[in-house]
Amino acid sequence: MSMRRNKLFNPAGDREFEKRRIIGGNSTNLFELNNIKYDWAMKLYRAMMNNFWIPEEIPLGNDAKDYKMLSDAEQRGFDKVISFLVFLDSLQTANLPNFSEFITAPEVNLCLSVQSFQEAVHSQSYGYVLDTVVSANKRDLIYNYWREDEFLMNRNLVITSIYEEFANNPSEQNFVLALMANYILEGIYFYSGFSFFYVLARQEKMCGTAQEIRYIQRDELTHLVLFQNIINTTRKENSHLFTEETSEKLLELMDSAVKSEIEWGQYIIRDGVLGLTDEIIDRYIRFLANKRLKAIGLKELYPEIVDHPMKWVDSFSAVNQIKTDFFEAKPTAYSKASAVDWDELD
Repeated sequence: MSMRRNKLFNPAGDREFEKRRIIGGNSTNLFELNNIKYDWAMKLYRAMMNNFWIPEEIPLGNDAKDYKMLSDAEQRGFDKVISFLVFLDSLQTANLPNFSEFITAPEVNLCLSVQSFQEAVHSQSYGYVLDTVVSANKRDLIYNYWREDEFLMNRNLVITSIYEEFANNPSEQNFVLALMANYILEGIYFYSGFSFFYVLARQEKMCGTAQEIRYIQRDELTHLVLFQNIINTTRKENSHLFTEETSEKLLELMDSAVKSEIEWGQYIIRDGVLGLTDEIIDRYIRFLANKRLKAIGLKELYPEIVDHPMKWVDSFSAVNQIKTDFFEAKPTAYSKASAVDWDELD
C-alpha cells in the first residue's frame, strides 16, 4: 500500500496526542512540544542537542606528522575508511528527509532534523581531517576513490538501492525495509571503520582523528537508538506490516549487510594492520548484528557468537573517559550527555 506524504501544514489535523501515530496519522505538522506522545523522542532530542561539538576544536597537528609515519597498509586503510565514511554521512544527510515526509509524529521528525544536521557536521569533520592530515592531491583522490575502487562502488550501490527504492516507490513495505537499512547503516556499517581508527590510536597514532571519531560515534549512537525506537513503535502500531515474510526479509537484509561489512573490514586490513585480524572482524560484526537484532525483537542470526571479541573498543570509544594529555583534546568540554541513561532510551 502506498503511503501518504505529510502536508506542509494541515489545519484539519488532529492535535490530540492520543490520536498520534508514527506513520499514517493525521498530524497538523506543527511542533507542539508541550503536547507529545512519544516521550522517548524528546529524551533523544535533548541528548542529541547536548552532543553539540565543533570539529575544528580538536587539534590535528600531530596527526599530520603521524600520517607520514604510517605504514603503507595503515595509510591505505585510513584513506579507504575515510572515503567510505564520507559517503555514508553524505547519504544520510540527503536521505533522512525521505523518512520525515511520511512520519506523522512531529517530535520524531524533530529528532530526524537534528540527525540531518549532525550528519552534516560529520562530513565537516572528515573534510577537516583531510585538509589537515593529507595533501590536496591526496585529499581529492580519497574523495574519488569510489570511482576507481570497484569494492567501494559496489558497497555504495548496495546501500543506496534500498533507499532509492523507497524514494521512488514509497509503499509501506518499502518503508519498513528502508527503516531496517538505516538501522543497519547506523549500527553495523560504521563500526569496522571506527574500530580501525581506535586500533591506530591505541598505538598512539592519529589520536586527534580518533577523538573526532569518538564524537561522531556518540552521535551515531543516538541515531541508532532513534531508528530502533521508530522500528519498534511502527511494529507496535502496525503489526500487519511485520509479517513472518517481512521478518525474514529483514533478517536476510541484515545477514547480507553483515557479510558485506566483514568483507569490507577484511579488505581494509588485507595488507596487515596491527591489532586487527580477519577472525576478529568477522566475530565483531556478527556480535554487533546479534545485539542490533535483539533490540528490535528479531532472532539472533549468529547464536554461536556470545562474547564480545573487542571489548576494549567500548571503553576506548567513550568520549569523556580519555586522558587529555594523551589525545590532545578536551573531553570535559562536551560532557553534557555523559549522564544519559541509554538503557532507559532503549
